[in-house]
Amino acid sequence: MSRLKIRILALLALVFTAHPALAADLPPGVTLRRNIAYGSHADQKLDIYLPENAANAPILLMVHGGGWRRGDKAMGRMFDNKVARWVPQGVIFVSINYRMIPDAGPLAQAEDVAAAIVKVQEMAPTLGGDADNMILMGHSAGGHLVALLNAAPGIATSRGAKLWQGTIALDAGAINVPAIMEKRHFPLYDDAFGGNPADWAAASPYHRLVGQTPPLMAVCRQGKSPCREAVEYQKKALGLGNSVEILPLDKSHAEINIELGEPGPYTDAVEAFMRRLGWGV
Repeated sequence: MSRLKIRILALLALVFTAHPALAADLPPGVTLRRNIAYGSHADQKLDIYLPENAANAPILLMVHGGGWRRGDKAMGRMFDNKVARWVPQGVIFVSINYRMIPDAGPLAQAEDVAAAIVKVQEMAPTLGGDADNMILMGHSAGGHLVALLNAAPGIATSRGAKLWQGTIALDAGAINVPAIMEKRHFPLYDDAFGGNPADWAAASPYHRLVGQTPPLMAVCRQGKSPCREAVEYQKKALGLGNSVEILPLDKSHAEINIELGEPGPYTDAVEAFMRRLGWGV
């Protein structure tokens, strides 16, 4: 294993280490239902953060990052601010795990996210939630997965999922996979996407985008590859009559995830997008 790959994996292990939330850490009135299975694999589980007296509540489904290989739904630093901001406002927050490399590649991982959507929508009436009022959110590799589902919603709707209201991709790990693979790239992309160009296109949101999709907000590091890819995606999406908004930020890859939910212009901009989708945040 190369030194670069070792350094990348070590960084991922540091950033994406789970620190499970405790009841005492939750905002007042928020309750947690942990490790609900949506499939038979040990990683196909989700956590649900419920507001007090939920009734027809909107649902925010979060997909963690970690290079398609690491990460966990219980990573406190990744969701603490989001739960504290939105659950007390009446939003149901769902954080999911999914199968990792080498057990499953990105396409299978997107199918896991689709299965989780179906499970949550089926549970919505018993949770006090509105199955027709869901937003997808993901960071890094998770941002790629939700962007892929948004570009090709049939991955989920063919499994029985209802179409969600919109998607927020936080510094997505990949928007145009072939463009990444055809130039110098981090070794983690080889692990995720392999060497077959047909597989690259199949897992590429840009290439899977062919028809009508829910609105998408791409949050990205200003001047970095995720923003450049988002601009090209936006051009294609607008030509198909779809809505794509880009929010470039002077923040690091980790800060884009961790700081969302903190008071300030960044959270305000994301909430403005949510309101345009009909949410009352």
